[in-house]
Amino acid sequence: MSTPTDPTPPASAADSVPPHLFRQAVEQAALAISITDSRANILYANAAFSRITGYAQEEIVGHNESILSYRVTPKLVYETLWAQIQRQRPWNGLLVNKRRDGSRYLADVTITPVVNEQGLTSHYLGMQRDVTEVHRLERQVQNQKTLIESVVDAAQVAIVLLDEQERVLLDNQEYKKLVGDLGKEPAVTLLATLREQLGETFTQAQERHRNLAAREVCIELAGRPTRWFSCAVSWIEEQDVGADAFFEPLRRHFLLLTIQDISELKRQQEALRINSLRALLAEQERIQSLRETLAGAVYQLEGPLNMLSAATHLLERRLSSQGNGTGELSASALDEAIQKSREALETLRACIPDQDSAAMQLVDLNEILSDVLKLSTPGLLGAGIVVEWLPTPIPTSINGHAAQLSNLFKQLVANAIEAINERRGGRRELRIVCTPHPDHLEICVEDSGPGIADELRYKVFQPFYTSKGAARQHLGLGLAMAQEVVNRHGGTIDIDPAYRNGCRMRVQLPLSSGGRHE
Repeated sequence: MSTPTDPTPPASAADSVPPHLFRQAVEQAALAISITDSRANILYANAAFSRITGYAQEEIVGHNESILSYRVTPKLVYETLWAQIQRQRPWNGLLVNKRRDGSRYLADVTITPVVNEQGLTSHYLGMQRDVTEVHRLERQVQNQKTLIESVVDAAQVAIVLLDEQERVLLDNQEYKKLVGDLGKEPAVTLLATLREQLGETFTQAQERHRNLAAREVCIELAGRPTRWFSCAVSWIEEQDVGADAFFEPLRRHFLLLTIQDISELKRQQEALRINSLRALLAEQERIQSLRETLAGAVYQLEGPLNMLSAATHLLERRLSSQGNGTGELSASALDEAIQKSREALETLRACIPDQDSAAMQLVDLNEILSDVLKLSTPGLLGAGIVVEWLPTPIPTSINGHAAQLSNLFKQLVANAIEAINERRGGRRELRIVCTPHPDHLEICVEDSGPGIADELRYKVFQPFYTSKGAARQHLGLGLAMAQEVVNRHGGTIDIDPAYRNGCRMRVQLPLSSGGRHE
């Protein structure tokens, strides 16, 4: 059986609410509400309307809603408003309104047409709220955002913001230039290099969101000059603005990377360092040359003086046996002359500068040879010499004096350049090879010059010997000074007799305990 239907239609929700309750709800609403006739003349305004506009009900009722309008609102806004509501459609928008005291406020207004049973608009329901403060805060945030973006864009350093997956969210103009120079997303490359350099330090800083001070990062570019950057890392915390995070805040972290290109500064520093090293080596070479010159002069003078002294003693014995008084006076005069000569030699010996007494320290031969090649670059380029430089695969340390070793290899490279220049045609090559051994390091300096004859292999290391001739203004001290530096470091230097394509100088230096290759 079917259930019998009730012929009385159910009452609507509105019919079940007493009419006076509607009025009380409107009267007590926090939203400003007004009711106008079809010509926008105000028939009713609630208490909130009076609070916002400053007009009491008895002051506003009977007046047109336009009493609140202010001239800065564009005419087009009102035209759009009327066109919408005349089509019996609600309109919502912002209007600049004027209070009773003349002050202005920004109103978020909604106007809804009230349609009667005949389908005609009989009244308008207006609702508005004062959003002046909200608008001010929004504009303030927008202004600050624009200002910050302008400052960031104008910064002379590259700035980039990345999310937790290291995707770029924000960057400035300087960073965009880096993208053009280094390729897609240089931030990822720089961060990878920082991770490799810092290791666990970077991981801990990332886990704890601790900032990292500026670190220098080197980027090698194929066929292009090396680039240097100073990179600083900061982590920024942001609260999630989603509705789900309103009561339980969710935080996200972003990585801020600032990148300053210091390539030019590094080049200037390197040039300053090389120039300082050049000046230091020149001074040490001058002092060493002076030492060798004075020592050689003393040595050269001592030989004849010793012979003269021996001859004088022989003459004295002969004259003494013959009893010749005049001869004794002559011998005495010779003794006095020899004595004065020895005093002069001692004075000359005292003028010899002392050797460098600084303590030895660990030095990296790869770095020293690299600096020597930089110092020799003008000469190598001027002579059109092709250089092959094969350092040890890993840094190898020896105990030594960095400046003395630099002078040693600078002298060997200078000799190689001169030798190559003596050969008019053929190969013009210089090859430097470092080979580590269990207890020593061997450095070979090979040139494509005419070479050195076998009978001169040892003679060229003697002081004042030169195969270049006096007209070439060579004192013959270069290899002698090199020999002294090698001896001071407990090593050996010789010319490889088996090398027939020029000259190969072999230098062997003992490794420090920390630099030994087992």
